[in-house]
Amino acid sequence: MNQNDTVKIVTDLTNKNLERMSAFGELNLRSWERLAARQMEVASYLMEQSVRSVKLASESKSYTDFAKAQVEMAKEVGEHLMEESKSNLKVVGEVRDEYRDWYKQGLSEIAEGMRVPASA
Repeated sequence: MNQNDTVKIVTDLTNKNLERMSAFGELNLRSWERLAARQMEVASYLMEQSVRSVKLASESKSYTDFAKAQVEMAKEVGEHLMEESKSNLKVVGEVRDEYRDWYKQGLSEIAEGMRVPASA
């Protein structure tokens, strides 16, 4: 192996690693965007419920009506948050699968690069 072969190998490895890291960065960005969007949806929903609670407090005719409405609203919020949790778990599972696929692809590329040609 001469100096030109060594430089070519190092250049190839550098380029492949740069491609892997770029793909990893894109995967991270997509994952964070998806998860942040989910969190923003939940935050928006909770803000709406806060406004609803204040409106309910000002419009209730008695403390009993207010307490009943608060209990009903708490039940609705709990159910909604449970559904959001299930959806978030699904998204996290999908993200996990994407990371696993990226990792497997990297390993297969490394294994392929380590194979010795039959003529050697």
